[in-house]
Amino acid sequence: MDEFVTLPTVALVGNPNVGKSTVFNALTGLKQHTGNWTGKTVDSAVGTVSYRGDRFRLVDLPGTYSLSPASPEEEVTRDFLYHASPDAVVVVADATCLERNLALVLQVQAVTNSVILCINLLDEAQKKSISIDLEGLSKTLGIPVVGTSARDGCGLCDLMREVKTVCSLPNAKPSTKTQTDPADFTRHAEEIYKTCVTQSPSRRANLDRTVDRLLTSKYTGIPLMVLFLGVILWLTVVGANYPSALLSHLFTALEPKFAALLTALHLPQIVVDALSAGMFRTTGWVVAVMLPPMAIFFPLFTLLEDVGYLPRIAFNLDHCFHCARAHGKQALTMCMGFGCNACGVVGCRIIDSPRERMIAILTNVFVPCNGRFPTLITLITVFFAGSNALFSSFLLILLIVFAVLITFLVSYFLSNTVLRGMPSSFVLELPPYRRPQIGKVLVRSLLDRTLIILWRAITVAAPFGLILWIFANVRVGDTSILLHLANFLDPFGHLIGLSGVILVGFLLGFPANEIVLPIILMCYLAGSGLSEYESMSSLHTILVQNGWTFSTALCTILFSLCHFPCATTCLTIWKETKSIRWTLLSILLPTLVGITLCLTVSTLFRLFT
Repeated sequence: MDEFVTLPTVALVGNPNVGKSTVFNALTGLKQHTGNWTGKTVDSAVGTVSYRGDRFRLVDLPGTYSLSPASPEEEVTRDFLYHASPDAVVVVADATCLERNLALVLQVQAVTNSVILCINLLDEAQKKSISIDLEGLSKTLGIPVVGTSARDGCGLCDLMREVKTVCSLPNAKPSTKTQTDPADFTRHAEEIYKTCVTQSPSRRANLDRTVDRLLTSKYTGIPLMVLFLGVILWLTVVGANYPSALLSHLFTALEPKFAALLTALHLPQIVVDALSAGMFRTTGWVVAVMLPPMAIFFPLFTLLEDVGYLPRIAFNLDHCFHCARAHGKQALTMCMGFGCNACGVVGCRIIDSPRERMIAILTNVFVPCNGRFPTLITLITVFFAGSNALFSSFLLILLIVFAVLITFLVSYFLSNTVLRGMPSSFVLELPPYRRPQIGKVLVRSLLDRTLIILWRAITVAAPFGLILWIFANVRVGDTSILLHLANFLDPFGHLIGLSGVILVGFLLGFPANEIVLPIILMCYLAGSGLSEYESMSSLHTILVQNGWTFSTALCTILFSLCHFPCATTCLTIWKETKSIRWTLLSILLPTLVGITLCLTVSTLFRLFT
């Protein structure tokens, strides 16, 4: 550890989306997140790199546009450069938009004389017929300039050679240069760019502009965004059916073996039943239903991130969120919520304003996560669409659009009440379209998102499975605690178009939304554990026999859209806000909205039917 601290320190600085973290990963071998839009923290990543017998401490600082900070991320970068006195500062720039990046290079030069300019994405620049005079740029700036294509490892040895040289210089210390007006940096950057960069007409650049005209147009941008989301959801739902069934059969086969193992340990039968039919079955159900959709959705979502489409989504929805007095980046955290609301809450870190970040956290639950899709799709199929998969998908997309509208309305309500304020402005950069790195996409989406969220769900589902078994099997008189609770909630449930059993399903489905419908079936079938249905027709029969109507199904769908977050999301909200008050509000707010919607719909049905 002492040796690590005494190593020469090399800071990586750059605008967002220039491939800075890719350079860091390629040099250190660490698997850091390369996107700047979701799940990014303010903390800087640190690693070591060896070059020709010497070792260096490499620090990947948060992306920044200026050393005059406008966000916590930019403050971290500025403070590190001013106070940590790194031995070398590598400013990573995007070769396809060098003029904007040069302003930061000039600002860094004003505070330290140990700067190296790394012009990354040379391969992308070549495709756009952009030519950069590296030698001339080096002479003009008076610093080493190295061209790289970090994703392919090209130029990194040259970069480390310059790093070693700069770190060995006796005068590689903070400069005492006088600060300059930021506008002067911008003008100087433009002059340098004109002398060192030339661009010829390019089919690739024209193609990018044509694609952007489609994807960001006020006429086609949002319809195409909805279409892409619909395709992703369809692939997720259809693709998850088979692996979910396999996992379900696997856990069903393992349950008696697990029970036999517990019996062999001479545990009392009641303990064996509680652990196998309660904890093991619930956990297995959560894994079987939750893992396949996440394993499909998150790679597809990360693929859009890697290609460069996510910032376009923020661009399309920026005006809508601005009208709701919220932050445009909330569009990205909302999209993350479709995979998992807990991931969406973590993604809210990208919003700089504490007020707007809290609005995004509190409203993220209004978009349905993959845990709610099984219930939504099942009820749509059973009561509204039948076997017509296309119509079922259309109704699901309508529900999603409705959920997004609710997000806008609640965001507007919050920004005019408990979180009063005006929306802040932010720089929205549209990065160039890039060829996705499939391998890294899979690793990042599965390890950084899917498995982490799944583990949180398991840690919550296991103890709640035990509690659920106790509620279903411990009797007071001739009735289980589960049915006593359902009977107690029945008057209120019927008032809002549901029933006591349905409310119990949502309450005891708190550990994971995936088990809401199985709990409802367990109550109807008087089972001792979670129950499955043989077919859609048999499920329809069971529900209708227990008093379900079209009104009941619609109210259940609406309450599934708008109710308290699952336990994993609540835990994540508490960790992000460090506040019991805001966590309780995140539970109360969507529940009140859901009750209001159900009460309205059920009242209309009573009046007109």
